[in-house]
Amino acid sequence: MSDNPLTEFVLRYRDNPVLFVREVLGATPYDYQEEFLNAISSGERKMSVRSGHGTGKSTSASWAMLWFLLLRFPNKVVVTAPTSSQLFDALFAELKRWINELPPHLQQLLTVKSDRVELTSAASEAFISARTSRAETPEALAGVHSENVLLVVDEASGVPEKVFEAAAGSMSGHSATTLLLSNPTRSSGTFYESQTRMSKSWWTRRWSCVDSPLVSDEFVNEMRERYGEESNAFRIRVLGEFPMADDDTIIPFHLAQSATQRDIEITPEIRPIWGLDVARFGTDKTALCKRYGNVVTDIEAWQGLDLMQTVGRVMAEYEGLPDSQRPKEILVDSIGVGGGVVDRLRELGVPVRGINVGEAPAMGKTYMNLRSELWFKTKGWLEDRSCKIPKDDQLVAELTGIRYAFTSSGKMKAESKDAMRKRGLKSPDLADALCLTMASDAVTALSGSDIKWNKSIRRNLKGIA
Repeated sequence: MSDNPLTEFVLRYRDNPVLFVREVLGATPYDYQEEFLNAISSGERKMSVRSGHGTGKSTSASWAMLWFLLLRFPNKVVVTAPTSSQLFDALFAELKRWINELPPHLQQLLTVKSDRVELTSAASEAFISARTSRAETPEALAGVHSENVLLVVDEASGVPEKVFEAAAGSMSGHSATTLLLSNPTRSSGTFYESQTRMSKSWWTRRWSCVDSPLVSDEFVNEMRERYGEESNAFRIRVLGEFPMADDDTIIPFHLAQSATQRDIEITPEIRPIWGLDVARFGTDKTALCKRYGNVVTDIEAWQGLDLMQTVGRVMAEYEGLPDSQRPKEILVDSIGVGGGVVDRLRELGVPVRGINVGEAPAMGKTYMNLRSELWFKTKGWLEDRSCKIPKDDQLVAELTGIRYAFTSSGKMKAESKDAMRKRGLKSPDLADALCLTMASDAVTALSGSDIKWNKSIRRNLKGIA
């Protein structure tokens, strides 16, 4: 045994990250976390882990990065995620938490910055660097070369393919280890390929919430009751399985999920559009969506209010805003009980339009009715990948749950609420409110931007089944 404490430290832990976690960090990894750490130390170069929510992948990655930084000199560790919030509020924050668990004499060896952790005595030769992955700046993982390289990609399903293309050189080095970690939100792309077609060349694992001691039975049961075991939300968030790519689903899961993860700011001069999907009593909810251009800032739902109480709630929110932040229009589904809300809001001087989603589509003959057109318009909005919606699992589940079919005349028809109930799904109230905000452009295109609307929209009803 050497008399040099540093040499003893390296000899004891260099090839044993599990012992490092136990003795240096004072943590007890579970069996699947031990397997993960041992795979890195044994020389696995390409590793991919898909998991449910809360199984400890950020913690495991943080342990691996600290062990690598302190025991693999010289080294470069680069960690990335699709958005700055994912990167710095989740994984990098977890890394800093574990740095604070290091013994004081090891903490003193490190310099911790907002986006970087360095070995103080060799800042350019041993460091962990956090870099956000964006399609417009795909160099996050490019040009990383050292005797020892560790690339960590969190939420890899959402990382643009251009980033992986730019990272090819870094990932192919003989001394480079690549870790892809993610909820499996997308059935395409590099992460999906690593777990499926290319799995023979990757070390792959699935961490399910059902099998993880870190996840409570209450969470699993709540997700099962809320979304159903056959839903994509349950498959992804609980089982760590990729979404079912149903050919008849209007909006794929990855489109809605990725829209919750973007860093998009509201343009100050844009006035919002509100969409209001009205319910009265029963299991359905009234939902109100507020959209500023390409950013949905808020979407809420409530039950148990009669029509005038609903009007009162909307008016309270409307009048509580300064003029510059009030919606330029409120689009309300006027079928059934919604018509009364439209009439009363109009009497109160609010810029409201009644939208009969059962009418003929605003443009073209592709869709059976306006509701179908609005759902596909929402899909197109999401496909542009320049929009943002709230991080709301219920909204994502509703957006990705509705199917479509073709009528005998060849028109596309979005699944009705009644048909969804027969499949055991709840009414997509939040999603319908968002889709209603898309009616603004349809109305303008149909009738001109300067028309003052005092009635519900009326169009040709011929051909609607």
